[in-house]
Amino acid sequence: MAGDGIEEGLESATSPLLPGEKSTSSSATRNQHSITPVLVCSTLVALCGSFTYGCSVGYSSPAESGIMEDLGLSVSAYSFFGSIVTIGGMVGAILSGKMADLVGRRGTMWACQIICMAGWLAIAFAKKAWCLDIGRFLVGVAIGILTYVVPVYISEITPKHLRGRFTSANQLLVCCGFAVTYFVGSIVSWRALSLIATIPSILQIVCLFFVPESPRWLAKLGRQKEFEASLQRLRGAESDISEEAVDIRDAIEILKQTSAETRTLELFQRRYAYVIIVGEGLILLQTFGGNSAVSYYLGTIFAKANVSTSSGPIIFALLQIPTSIATVLLMDSFGRRTLLMVSATTSCLCLFLVGLSFCFQESNNLKELTPILTLVGILGFGIGFTIGMSGIPWVIMAEIFPVNVKASAGSLMVLTSWASSWVVTYTFNFMLEWSSAGTFFIFTGMCALTILFVWKLVPETKGRTLEEIQSTLITQIAGKNQS
Repeated sequence: MAGDGIEEGLESATSPLLPGEKSTSSSATRNQHSITPVLVCSTLVALCGSFTYGCSVGYSSPAESGIMEDLGLSVSAYSFFGSIVTIGGMVGAILSGKMADLVGRRGTMWACQIICMAGWLAIAFAKKAWCLDIGRFLVGVAIGILTYVVPVYISEITPKHLRGRFTSANQLLVCCGFAVTYFVGSIVSWRALSLIATIPSILQIVCLFFVPESPRWLAKLGRQKEFEASLQRLRGAESDISEEAVDIRDAIEILKQTSAETRTLELFQRRYAYVIIVGEGLILLQTFGGNSAVSYYLGTIFAKANVSTSSGPIIFALLQIPTSIATVLLMDSFGRRTLLMVSATTSCLCLFLVGLSFCFQESNNLKELTPILTLVGILGFGIGFTIGMSGIPWVIMAEIFPVNVKASAGSLMVLTSWASSWVVTYTFNFMLEWSSAGTFFIFTGMCALTILFVWKLVPETKGRTLEEIQSTLITQIAGKNQS
C-alpha cells in the first residue's frame, strides 16, 4: 500500500519530474525563498568538510618523495600509507549515517574535524611509519563520514530552487582542496603541508557554533521550537516559513506513523528496491568509470604515454575548478539527468580516445600520436566527469532517501564508494601491465553503461522540495499497488 512506498525520494525514471509538471503538493505555489546570509554562511561552513576531503586526496602525491626520504620508507610502505585512507573511509562510512542521526549534522561535522586534526597532527610529527599510518587512517575515518554528512546537511537547509547548486558546490570545494594541496605541497615540506591541512578543520570547528542545525533533523526529533527557529534563521527574519514548516512536519509525521527507524538489513525490502538500485548504481558507475584510477595514478598514466608528468597534472588540476563552478551554475538550470547524460557521454568518448592512443603505442602504428591523444583524452575526461558524475550522485543520494532510511542507506552508499574505490586503485597497476588499451576500453564500457542507466532509471528531481518528491512517489507506488 501507500505506506510501504513512503520515500523522500524519487519520481519514476521513465516519467521524470519535468520542470513544467504540476506538483501534487499544495506547496507548489509557494513563493521561492531568496538566498540569505545565514544560508550562505551555513553552506560555506559545511563546505569546509569538502575542502578537507580534497586536501586528504591531494596530500599523498606532493608528500611522497619527502616522506620516503626523511623516514626511509620503501615503495610498498608508502603505498600502504597512501591507501590506508580508503580503509579509514570504509570505517567512517559505516559510522556516518547513525552518527549523523544521533548527534545531528553539526555535531557530526564537529566531531569529524576533531578526528581529522588529530590525524594531520600525527602525520606532521611522525617519527615512524606506524604513526604516519595511524594519522592517515584517522583522516580517512573523518572524510568517510564527511562524504555523507556534508551533502545531506546542505540539501536539508536549502530551498528547492537552490538545492542543486548549493549541494553541487561540495564537488567544487573538493577540487579546490585537491588543487591547493597539490600546489602548496610543491613549495613546502610534507610536515608543513600536513599542518596547513588542519586550517579548514579549525575553521569549521569554530564556525559550526554559529550556524543552525538542520531543521529536518530537529523536526524528526520533535524539537518544534528549535525546528522553527532554525528554519526562520535560514530563510530570513522577514520570510514566511509557515507552509514550508507544515510540509516538513507533515512528512515527518507520516514517516513516524508508517515506518519505524530502518536498519541496514531492512533496506533490502521490495519497497526500497528502486532507491537503493539508483543510489548504489550511480556510486558504483562513478567509481568503476575510471575516476579513481585517473585521480590516484595520473602521473603513471602520463608517464606511460610519454606525456610530461610535471605540466600534465597541473593542467588537469586547474581545469577541475572552472568545470566545478560551471556545474554549480548549471545544476538547477538543466537538471540532474541532463548533466549526468552529458558527463557520461563525454567521459565515454574521451576514455575511448585514451584507449585508442595506447592501441597505437602497443601496435607501433602511429605511436607518435599517443602523447597528444592521451593528454587530450584525459583532460577531456576530467572536464566531462567533473561536470556531472563526480558530484551529482551525491546530490541525488542526499535527495532520494527519506528520514527513516537516510542514515542506513547513506552509510551503505558511502561504504560502497570507498570499497569500490579501493578495488579500482588496488587493481589498476595490474590492469595496466595486462593491457593499457584494454584497461581504458573497460572504463569506456562502464561509461557507456552509465548512459543507459541514467536514461532508464535515474529521475529528475530539479525544482522540487524533498517533501514534494516524496508525495509524488507515494502517489505512483499507491497506483502500482492498486493495479
